Amino acid sequence: MRVLLVEDEKRLADLLKGGLAGEGFAVDVAHDGREGLWMAGENPYDVIVLDVMLPRMNGYTVCSRLRDAENWTPILMLTAKDGEHDEAEALDTGADDFLSKPFSYVVLSARLRALVRRGGRARPASIRVGDLVVDPAGLRCHRGGVEVSLTPKEFAVLHGLARRQGEVVSKGELLAQAWDFAYDGDPNIVEVYVSALRRKIDAPFGRSSLVTVRGAGYRLEA
Repeated sequence: MRVLLVEDEKRLADLLKGGLAGEGFAVDVAHDGREGLWMAGENPYDVIVLDVMLPRMNGYTVCSRLRDAENWTPILMLTAKDGEHDEAEALDTGADDFLSKPFSYVVLSARLRALVRRGGRARPASIRVGDLVVDPAGLRCHRGGVEVSLTPKEFAVLHGLARRQGEVVSKGELLAQAWDFAYDGDPNIVEVYVSALRRKIDAPFGRSSLVTVRGAGYRLEA
């Protein structure tokens, strides 16, 4: 698995590169934003670790330019401690995940493996699954031209399924998509929202697109 690490603190970059290499990652390092942007555009990476505070071009700009160029390599951004605005801007500019400094190397490694499992793929402004249209930017959903009203949490679950249409998505993956890593409630809450989605996106239109795969999760089909 090939990783691009964009980090200007050379000691930290060396430590991370050594640790990741020891786990079997092939790691390339860039020490400023412009170099990182160039390397990301020239080489196929499985995942990018991108610091926010970089010389020559900050991490937000690098991330935004990669997405504008339709480069959908998963990006994990490293943000300031307790930087809620940093975290929000990281996600808004197209990052897939973030970690606040200082962070646990064990958590970083686990997050990278999770991002690699998900993989990068083109994510257009609207996602079409048959006659179902999911608009992540506008938080809107249409079926056959008819707008379907969803709560924010229902939309988050639907988006998690739509972006991986045709694939089985587990409860755990939907929890990570629609809730957060600190959620310690009943994982069966996912079933409640899946049932609500079926009542809204399937039943009124005579469809059966949201399928339960016993023991594995759910699949959204065209």
